[in-house]
Amino acid sequence: MIDLLAFLLAGTLAAATPLLFAAMGEVVVEKSGVLNLGIEGLMASGAAAAFVVVASGGSVGAALSIAALAGLVLSCVFAALVLVCLAHQVAAGLAVGILGLGASVQIGKAFEGRTIAPIARIDLGALSELPVIGRAFFGQTPTVYAGLVAVALVWWFLNRSRAGLVVRAVGESPSAADAIGYPVALIRFAAIAFGGVMAGLGGACLTLAYTPLWADGLIAGRGWIVVALVVFGAWRPGRILLGAWLFGAVSLLELALQGVGFAIPSQLLSALPYLVTIAVLALISRDPRRLRLDQPVSLGKTHVPRA
Repeated sequence: MIDLLAFLLAGTLAAATPLLFAAMGEVVVEKSGVLNLGIEGLMASGAAAAFVVVASGGSVGAALSIAALAGLVLSCVFAALVLVCLAHQVAAGLAVGILGLGASVQIGKAFEGRTIAPIARIDLGALSELPVIGRAFFGQTPTVYAGLVAVALVWWFLNRSRAGLVVRAVGESPSAADAIGYPVALIRFAAIAFGGVMAGLGGACLTLAYTPLWADGLIAGRGWIVVALVVFGAWRPGRILLGAWLFGAVSLLELALQGVGFAIPSQLLSALPYLVTIAVLALISRDPRRLRLDQPVSLGKTHVPRA
């Protein structure tokens, strides 16, 4: 039982990391008033690009850089559509998401089904040998710790830095921000670009550390879970972290239940994270007043700049 608990804790942190990276990027994007529904495609392109680099003999650092670049390029396409062409944000996000999924198939086509050595775990000596918490907290890959740092930095940026307050002001009232001289389009572009980089890194964490292989459909809806996480966490990094851990734990429930002898159809257990997502969103939607208080006022609304 102790081994099972250690496995669950360690696996929860690892499974939550790809979600955390992408969610930290998406919360900044949405705080600026832009809704990007293309996270699935951004993560897929980053995952495929990172895997190809490592499978071709490249370093992990190069793979992470290329994954970030892949997410950045697609996010710039999205930014051009919604900020320059003033396209509908939902339609543009879906289009870019489909583009990213298609690009990931082409990027990883020659590497389908191949595996690589995962990123090595950090050995902290005696700390890593502690019962339960040693394996869970002191024997993880660097990406897990980087994800936790990302949560702290995004929280600080949004709540304590002047730039973060400007992003939030743009998300609440772009017209007012525009009137006092803030470059709304430029601020939103920077937020979208950051979101793309983080989504690409989230995809890279999946293929380099958590599931070191490439297959079409590997992202398996995680991009949509990221969008749900931001709403579930009320656009607050700390709550989003808790939500990511919850979904990480749910995704491991299949192995845990099998380990203790429960005979539950694997199809039901595989669908459980998505069923939980639907249930959580349904519960949140029961209180639309609270939802409106938490979300940025201009979220999803097109802003036409002053002439």
